Amino acid sequence: MKHYCDEWINEWCTENGWTDLTFEAYHYWAFPPGAVMPEPIPQPALRLIKAEKGFCQEEKNWLMGAGIVTVISIVSSLILHCPVPLVFAFACNAVTVAKLEVEEA
Repeated sequence: MKHYCDEWINEWCTENGWTDLTFEAYHYWAFPPGAVMPEPIPQPALRLIKAEKGFCQEEKNWLMGAGIVTVISIVSSLILHCPVPLVFAFACNAVTVAKLEVEEA
């Protein structure tokens, strides 16, 4: 999952003089000022971008889906008098939380 909007990273690159941004293997790469080889965007910069901007659209979609599954599971659990839909909601939410975890290199 992409945890950053490309516009956010492009904005950071133009502010800091980095060029030719690419996304490969879950990492953003660009040419630092005066460099001849691309380097990954520094993790502190990515953390700062994430702290300023919050969730990207893909993350918001996952959170919305988890919320909808949870509400449907609660209602169906009450109607059916069965805890199985709640177990399903827990599993979906566990997957969502794992997908939202930001990978660090």
